[in-house]
Order: sequence, then structure tokens, then C-alpha cells
Amino acid sequence: MATLTVWKFDSPASAEQVEHKLLDLQKQELIRVVDAAVVSWATEAKKPRTKQLTDLVGAGALSGSFWGLLFGLIFLMPLLGAAVGAAAGALGGKLADVGIDDDFIDSVKSQVTRGTSALFLLSQDEVLDRVKEAFPTEHAELIRSNLDREQEARLREVFAS
Repeated sequence: MATLTVWKFDSPASAEQVEHKLLDLQKQELIRVVDAAVVSWATEAKKPRTKQLTDLVGAGALSGSFWGLLFGLIFLMPLLGAAVGAAAGALGGKLADVGIDDDFIDSVKSQVTRGTSALFLLSQDEVLDRVKEAFPTEHAELIRSNLDREQEARLREVFAS
């Protein structure tokens, strides 16, 4: 079973700082990273900066379009035009089928704001307490949504093309 976790940090740079720590945790077999991305939102910026962490992931990684859609739904939806919004809404409905529903999106949207950052992590076999211990000493808050095997397969299906 895969787990989609969102770790929110109280500074714009903290999420990117955990990439090396995640590599170490993988070597210790405390987590298996399937895919990962970060959002950094500087206090003075109008919108967040996003980056897929390709050095962490293996063959099972999702396409960049998954992260683009998810981040668009969370951070950019009010800025999109009606036609683009409708298309994203249709895909957003498919995300709800895999456990990424409006409540999850609204929760992340309300917590990841200017002056913060977040690590979006699709993982397996994680030891959450040990993962959290490895993160920066500043506040790291966990927002979590589990995906069962069927939901993970549907997620891959949606973004296969």
C-alpha cells in the first residue's frame, strides 16, 4: 500500500532540505520513496515554486503531470480560466477516486501558505516516527492520505498517458 503524505514546514526552504535526509532513510530501509515533490512559498511570492525530486525516485515514479495537476488544484485553481478549470475539475474527480478528495486538497491549501513549504511524498514501508525525527528541528506537520493497492493502480492509470 502506498501512502501519500504531505509534510508542512514553517519556512520556505525546509522542505527542500529534507531530500538528502530521505536518501539516508531509504538506505536505512526506513522508507521507500515512490515519488516526491516539494512546494516552497516565499513570503513575498504571489505563488509557490514547485519541484519534483527526481533523485529520490525509481522506476515506479508517477509522471510530472500528476504533480502538476495536484499542485494546480491546490494552489492555482482560482487563477485558471473556466475551460482549464473544467478540465482540471474532471481530472480532480478521478483523483477523488484514489483518495485525494476535496477535504484533502482544502486541508493542504489552508495550511501550505506564504512563508511555508511542503514535502509531498508517495512512499511505501515508511516508519513515520523515524522519518519525522530526521526532518529539520523546526515544526513539521503531517497531513496524510493512504492509498490502497487498487487506488494506487488507478492513480497510475490516470497518469499513464
